[in-house]
Parts: sequence; structure tokens; C-alpha cells
Amino acid sequence: MKIAVCIKQVPGGTNVQVDPVTGVLLRDGVDSKINPYDLYALESAFQIKKQVSSEIGVLSMGPPQAKAVIRESFSMGVDTGVLLSDRKFAGADVLATSYALAQGLKAMGKIDLIICGKQTTDGDTAQVGPEMAEYLSIPHISNVSKILEVTSENLTVEADMGETIEVQIISYPCLITVEKGIFTPRLPSYKNKLDTATREIKVLTFNDLDDKDEKKYGLNGSPTQVERIFNPPKNPDKEMFLGDGAAVELFGKLRGRKII
Repeated sequence: MKIAVCIKQVPGGTNVQVDPVTGVLLRDGVDSKINPYDLYALESAFQIKKQVSSEIGVLSMGPPQAKAVIRESFSMGVDTGVLLSDRKFAGADVLATSYALAQGLKAMGKIDLIICGKQTTDGDTAQVGPEMAEYLSIPHISNVSKILEVTSENLTVEADMGETIEVQIISYPCLITVEKGIFTPRLPSYKNKLDTATREIKVLTFNDLDDKDEKKYGLNGSPTQVERIFNPPKNPDKEMFLGDGAAVELFGKLRGRKII
């Protein structure tokens, strides 16, 4: 079975600036990480692989530096990685993002199961997974909180619908989005990191996709109109407080020793 997990590189902290003209995040110089929900998607794929022989590949869309999260996924046990990267994809809303990712998945060949995190921490729409499935014309289940049974033909899962828990059976090819806590994500392996340091990451550009209608990608393919975007005010309750006396003195000593 071939499993594809969609992962995204997101800001690693809350100190992120927004371009007041374009309304997009300014990511240059900002620490980044794998979207936390995608870690649960990766672990779901690893757990399924234990039950049915599988090859796990990841797909990410972003600038060249997004290769870092693909490298990190290799150190967890992922077999192959693809980066979808082109200036024509920039500024995409959820609709254009979903379409580009769906085209990228098609370019990866036959895939039996696509797993996505429920949402991303820099968007929180929870729409990309289901929209991808619609573009690919495959069945999908969102908010999967538990995988009950895995066979070579289908999955049996529990889906958290808010007020009810539904048990559903879905046949391949299909897509699921998973909730946090479905499994405990594993840590990267240093040995795997060394072993996969030179593993190829395939880069797909606009010219590698079947559909070359530029009106469906990036800003051109984004019907969402943002009226206003701004940086949220800082929450003083969440900022570290250092009072007078011993705490300040200790902080100064630690900085002097370059411990913090």
C-alpha cells in the first residue's frame, strides 16, 4: 500500500509579522517547524504500516527551505519526500492550496491512502484536506480520532463529530484528516537523520503538473478577499515576568554564562 502524508512548515513561535499590503505571513528569518497536527498524521501512517506493508511518502508545498520538514520526516521513518515549490503557488488561499496539492499528489502516482492533520496552526481552517479529496474525487473522513481496524482494502475509524462519535468504514483510495492525540508522535531518530542525510527530495514545479492553467493557482486561483489583516496584540499574561531581586540576578548570571 502507498500512503501519502501532507505536511507543512509553519512558524515555530508567535512572533510573526504580517505584510500589510499582501496580507501574507513574513516567514523570512522566522524559526519554523512541522505543523503539530501533521505529526499525528505521520504517526498514524507509521502505525498503519505496522499492520499492512506500506510505503510512506510526504508531500509539502512551500519555498525551498520547506525541505527541512521533509528531512525531519525522514528521520522519523518516512520513505520518500516531494516538495511542491513554485512562485506561481505563492499567496494561495485554501482553495488554491488544495488544488495545487491535489495536482502534486496526482504527480506522485497511484496513492491508496492520504493522511492529513486536521488543520494547521497558521491557518486553522481545517478545509484543505476535504477540498483535496473533492478535487481528487475520492471519499474522505475528517476529524478521525481513532483507527479501529486496518486491512488491505479499507479502514475502520472513529470520527469525532462534536456531539457524537461515528464509526465509519472507508475504502481505498481515500483521504482522512486526524485529530491530535490519535497517537503519540515519535521523536526523530539521530541514526535515521544520518542515514537519510543525502536522500533525494523530489521538487515539483508548476511545469510538472498536469493542469497548467495559471488561473487555478496562487493569488490568481484564490477567490478569498481579505479586507483587513493585522498582528494581534501581545498578551501580557503570557509573557515571562521577572521581578526585582534574586530572579533578575539569576537571569543576568545565566545570560553571562551564555546558558540562556
